[in-house]
Amino acid sequence: MYLDWRVAKGTRRVYVEAMTHAAPEAWTLPWRGLGLSSNLSVADVPQPYRMLDESPGLFDYVEYSAPLSLEASKAHASLFPEMWRRRHEVPVLFHPVHLNLWGPALEPAQALMDLEAHARAVESPWVGNDVGWWHVEGQPFPGYLYFTPPFNEAGLEECVTHALHVQRHLSRPLALENPAVLARRGHWHVLDFMAKLHARTGLPLLLDLGHLFSHQLSAGLPLESGLDGFPLDQVIELHIAGGVVTHRGARSFYVDDHTQPVREELFTLLASLIPRCPSLRAVTFEGDGHPPEVALASLRRLRKLVPAGARPPLTLRVPEAVDVPPLTEGSQPWALFDAGYAAAPASSVEDEAGTVADQDFRLAVVAEVLDREWPLTRLLLAGTRESLAAFTGSKEFRKTFAAGGRSPGQAFASWAMRRLREQKEEGASAVLTLEMLLPSLFMRRVPAPGPGQVGLAEDVRLGSLPVDLSELVYAARAVRRHLTARAWASGALELSGLETLLQVSRRPEPGPWTFIARRRSGGTELTSASGGLVGFLGKLAAQAVTEAEVDPLLVAEARERGLIRRG
Repeated sequence: MYLDWRVAKGTRRVYVEAMTHAAPEAWTLPWRGLGLSSNLSVADVPQPYRMLDESPGLFDYVEYSAPLSLEASKAHASLFPEMWRRRHEVPVLFHPVHLNLWGPALEPAQALMDLEAHARAVESPWVGNDVGWWHVEGQPFPGYLYFTPPFNEAGLEECVTHALHVQRHLSRPLALENPAVLARRGHWHVLDFMAKLHARTGLPLLLDLGHLFSHQLSAGLPLESGLDGFPLDQVIELHIAGGVVTHRGARSFYVDDHTQPVREELFTLLASLIPRCPSLRAVTFEGDGHPPEVALASLRRLRKLVPAGARPPLTLRVPEAVDVPPLTEGSQPWALFDAGYAAAPASSVEDEAGTVADQDFRLAVVAEVLDREWPLTRLLLAGTRESLAAFTGSKEFRKTFAAGGRSPGQAFASWAMRRLREQKEEGASAVLTLEMLLPSLFMRRVPAPGPGQVGLAEDVRLGSLPVDLSELVYAARAVRRHLTARAWASGALELSGLETLLQVSRRPEPGPWTFIARRRSGGTELTSASGGLVGFLGKLAAQAVTEAEVDPLLVAEARERGLIRRG
């Protein structure tokens, strides 16, 4: 029988309950071949099923990331219906990335039962996940940038507890993936850490080549350092993805960013490792964000390394059941959280230079997340590294994870209101009011045009404020473009130039001001328009009209700007 180890909330006591299904004596893992990753959104590129339809045999399976719950995935992943319909034609691997394999608390039993039900339903032969701290009570860190455990005895003990706890709820193996590394913590090599984790749990390994590269660069080691003696015979899956190498003084860092091109070093490393991994079942290209033509070129290159065709299944012995040791928190994950989000100085933890690089990456992701909801307010109140770190080091940001239930955007709104009360910036207050108004605009339905009519585009709405912020909306685009262009030439982003926005925010024109809001993939775009066009769009917000009823020049302008649709 499997043992269900349930952790009582607020305690360290562990209860054991027998589950209803019998444990197998061995796992049989099919050959999966070459795969492409997906977040199961029809808006993302590359779209795996479209690529397969256009180039049959290009790859063999889809590895997807989604919530642990099957029902939540069905509700939120727009590509899920096609994945479900074609799962026997195109097998899948479930790579949840919502799963803590390190951190201050074990996954709740219900979440792991959801994981087991999900993996069983889609017939994923194993579940792979990076060894890291991904979320707090379901709230992921911005950009899913997890925290990597320290590579020492304390970090190992905690990861062993997490891995065994998860595996106890699964009828298939949990493949342990080496985490990405920017800051060096602990005295072990990452491959030694992963080898020890395998030895203590008996679980198979997933080797991510970009993550390995990140460790080697941060530690100043050759790319293949540590592979001799590493249990490559326990590796069932390899990952290859894009990333960026940057240099800071004597140190170099690899930032794991799947939207970037794959480094040539990783293609070379993959070619050398495939024949050295006798238990290998799958090679996944994590091509998130690559245009189809770019992903096609990479997949064709990878197909030469992983030829199409069936191979015999692999039998793995199920590790003997052992007691799950209690979680000790000896490595203090919250201290790494505080250092990672600049709530504590980088010098407070091991590897100050690596921690600063880690902070920069995390702060950039936080800025990107905030700019989807609060682009103007963020530039005014948190446009510099120092002011952005003031937010991530605030009680509002910490409560997003320590208490749960709020998004980083909601935390930013609370922080911004507090800062504005303290600073008494009336211009910035108007900007915050504007951006708080935007979501409600899109709650209003717009009439759909009938045959021969035109109506407001589905992603367009009109709004109004008692003050005119059109100059600030323009200035934000102009200043951002100017400073970015200078940064490319000088190598430095001169954020002191953002003072211009503060000046403009303090001199708004009297209103009322009617503006156009248009939803884009990265947020909401604001523009102004002439009185005639605004009047025309306002009429369409109430009812669709025939083109004959309106000035053809207004129709042409609105159509050219993508503001209207035809019936």
